[in-house]
Amino acid sequence: MKLLLITALALFSILTFGQKKADKQEWKQLFNGKNLDGWDLKIRGYDLNDNYNKTFRVEDGKMVVQYDQYDDFKQKYGHIFYKGDFSYYRIAVEYRFVGDQAPKGEGWATRNSGIMVHGQPAATMGKNQDFPASIEVQLLGGLGNGKKRTTCNLCTPGTNVVMDGKLITQHCINSTSQTYDGDQWVKVEVLVLGDSLIQHFINGEKVLEYNKPQLGGGNVSGHDPALLVNGKLLDHGSISLQSESHPVEFRKVELLELKGCMDPKAKNYKSYYVKADNSTCDYGKKKK
Repeated sequence: MKLLLITALALFSILTFGQKKADKQEWKQLFNGKNLDGWDLKIRGYDLNDNYNKTFRVEDGKMVVQYDQYDDFKQKYGHIFYKGDFSYYRIAVEYRFVGDQAPKGEGWATRNSGIMVHGQPAATMGKNQDFPASIEVQLLGGLGNGKKRTTCNLCTPGTNVVMDGKLITQHCINSTSQTYDGDQWVKVEVLVLGDSLIQHFINGEKVLEYNKPQLGGGNVSGHDPALLVNGKLLDHGSISLQSESHPVEFRKVELLELKGCMDPKAKNYKSYYVKADNSTCDYGKKKK
């Protein structure tokens, strides 16, 4: 009897451990907190990975966009790309705006940055290109004037989307988020499901949703026109963070791959359930 009890307990422990291990979701840290390994830089007017005036740097364990060595911003828009190509995933970023805007930065760019998803590869950008053709999750900080200024908005350099069944060609669409004034940290999360669905979240609350990201429209210059095929659906692309003239800090950039259970073209697509809210793969349960 005692032997049977010990055996049963051991079996229960193995099954429980296996279930917890199977259910565990592995978020990959894209920023290691130490350096910019794994990232490419592209600043308008400069070659790939020419980090003009140390615009992108690491300070106190944070990825920092800084302009203390600029005399004139001169529309030197920059982007830092995580190396790789991504299609089905969740990305979470914690950011805050600090300090004063770079000299002669545009007024609209005050406390303004962004997360670019489904973007073109950094290496395909023209030397004088301002923004990668991409879907921009626009990050805005409040201006402290009592006026509403939402964050986690949508902007569309070289792209369009569909909302409520209609093609949207307007460049920027506001989310339903609240305004975040001062230097407070804000957590934004984006759910990207190929060319079907993209959702924006602030501190866990959904604030925007749209479908069928695709190439088209304007609001990008200096690019190779041959790369922008109007109407072409975007089901994959690069991920980058933006430099638009206001200092910004990122203390966490992490990604959860969903391709294995959400991409119909993935080899193990039929192996796992997807939770009803599309938030994650349930690796603990096999599909029938």
